[in-house]
Amino acid sequence: MPEQSGATDETQDKLDVGLVTTYWMTEAEEALRVADHLVDKADYSYALFFGHLAIEKMLKALYVARLHEHAPPIHNLLRLAKAAQLEPDEARTEALITITAFNIEARYPDIKRAFRQKCTADYAGRQMILVKELFAWLRSQMP
Repeated sequence: MPEQSGATDETQDKLDVGLVTTYWMTEAEEALRVADHLVDKADYSYALFFGHLAIEKMLKALYVARLHEHAPPIHNLLRLAKAAQLEPDEARTEALITITAFNIEARYPDIKRAFRQKCTADYAGRQMILVKELFAWLRSQMP
C-alpha cells in the first residue's frame, strides 16, 4: 500500500491521489465481497466485521480523493466521515455508529460472546443491507 498517514510534508507533496484513492476503493470492494462470502458461510459476526472494513476503506478513499492527503489511521466511521468532509443525515449517522460497533464487538468478544449470539442470519442480513446502502451512498459521494 502507498505510505500511510504521518508521512512527512515532502511525502505528502508526492502523494498520487488517484493511485491511493483507487487502492482504498479496491480494498473496500474486496472487503464487501468477503463480507458476502462470510454471510453465505453463516459466519455472521465476521461478515459484519468485514462490512465495517468495507465502509472504513471507502471512507478512506473519499478522504484521500477530497483532501489530497493520506487518511488518518482511525476506525471510527463517523469520525472518518466528518474528517472526509461528509455530512451524513441522521439515519446515515446512526448507521455509521452501528457499523463502527461491529469492529470492536467482532474483534474483542465479551466472555458471554453476546455479539456472536446476536448475529443470526436475520440480524446479519438486515445489517448487511444497511452496509450496502451506506456503501452505495459513499461511492456516490466520490468526486
